[in-house]
Amino acid sequence: MSGQKTRLVPKLRFPEFRGAGKWNSTTLGELSEVVRGGSPRPIDVFLTTAADGLNWLKIGDVNKDAKFVTRTAEKVRFEALSKTRVVNPGDLILSNSMSFGRPYILQINTCIHDGWIAITNLANSVERDYLYYLILSSNSQSYFEDNTAGSGVQNLNAEIIKALPVIYASSAEQQKIADCLNSLDELIVAQARKVETLKTHRKGLMQQLFPREGETQPRLRFPEFETAAYWVPKKLEDLAKRGSGHTPSKSMPEYYDGEIKWVSLADSKRLDAGLIHETATSISAQGIKKSSAVLHPAGTVLISRDAGVGKSAVMASSMAVSQHFIVWTCHAQLLSNWFLYYVLQEMKLIFERNATGSTIKTIGLPFFKELQIPVPSLPEQKRIADCLTYLDALITAATQELDTLKTHKKGLMQQLFPAVETA
Repeated sequence: MSGQKTRLVPKLRFPEFRGAGKWNSTTLGELSEVVRGGSPRPIDVFLTTAADGLNWLKIGDVNKDAKFVTRTAEKVRFEALSKTRVVNPGDLILSNSMSFGRPYILQINTCIHDGWIAITNLANSVERDYLYYLILSSNSQSYFEDNTAGSGVQNLNAEIIKALPVIYASSAEQQKIADCLNSLDELIVAQARKVETLKTHRKGLMQQLFPREGETQPRLRFPEFETAAYWVPKKLEDLAKRGSGHTPSKSMPEYYDGEIKWVSLADSKRLDAGLIHETATSISAQGIKKSSAVLHPAGTVLISRDAGVGKSAVMASSMAVSQHFIVWTCHAQLLSNWFLYYVLQEMKLIFERNATGSTIKTIGLPFFKELQIPVPSLPEQKRIADCLTYLDALITAATQELDTLKTHKKGLMQQLFPAVETA
């Protein structure tokens, strides 16, 4: 922390505290007891839902995005408690390795693994929820990152945590800040729950709208198609034009940085989101002309045959692909491209099961040449695709709203806590 200083007034204060003067500065060790967990003998730990024993908290028991710890997977025998560390509801804990420095608030009596450090017996001058948000703030997290110990796996120790700078105002101002951020967290949790509910609904709906493996008829059909003809298994080769891709020679710089978007393994994170708009790499017209790469039209459906096998997308514009992908340009009168996209999404487990290889799993071309899918009439295909694209749009909008709330919280915290500045 050399060469740095902390301003004792935040950029943003609530109106009733704007004339309250500077904040106080100390360290976490001066305000609390900081203790490390312990590990009982394996024989003393047992998996149980019984009332006997005490909750035994390990690193893997906590969701990294959670605020509270409410349950554990295992318990420890009471006679082993002398070999571990008991902490109480209301205490703060944080990991000293892995996602180190991320605080949580206990809501249960528990004993903690030696991968945890507990912050207990807080002084009356600091509010528990305020301290939680202060530790979560970018200033504190940067302090942990700058002061980690260990040559291999980065970790924290009690002494580093005790030395954490703590800047605090009056109890009333601390509580106001904590209440504000608590309210924002409640909005974030509610929005995250909405996103998960929509995703769960989508998953269940897809399982109903498409036939299960080994079957040819779905469990659910839209009313206007309940008396329509049965779905018929057909070779995908007969419904769409199959294509593949190629990687232009990387020793020829003129083949790259052109105007043609080129889907490669670097775009794996862009798949499974409906349309793919951008690619990590672009190639030139000369790269197309001088290689086996092919420019596929907008609307073409692509799937990864290795390294992320089964991931798919629909091209938002004309694109080329590398040899790691198979593509289909649907015959307009036979197959809806969006229906095909959702069929491929629903078949992911089948693709993963058919991938072979000791290092990188791959699906060979013969599998795709023989691939059959059950299909209804084109109007029913489009009805299913329209329903799912609408649901995906709702999920996207809800996810964007969640991201906006998280960004707002991050920016607000940077304003509400005094900043660390370079001296």
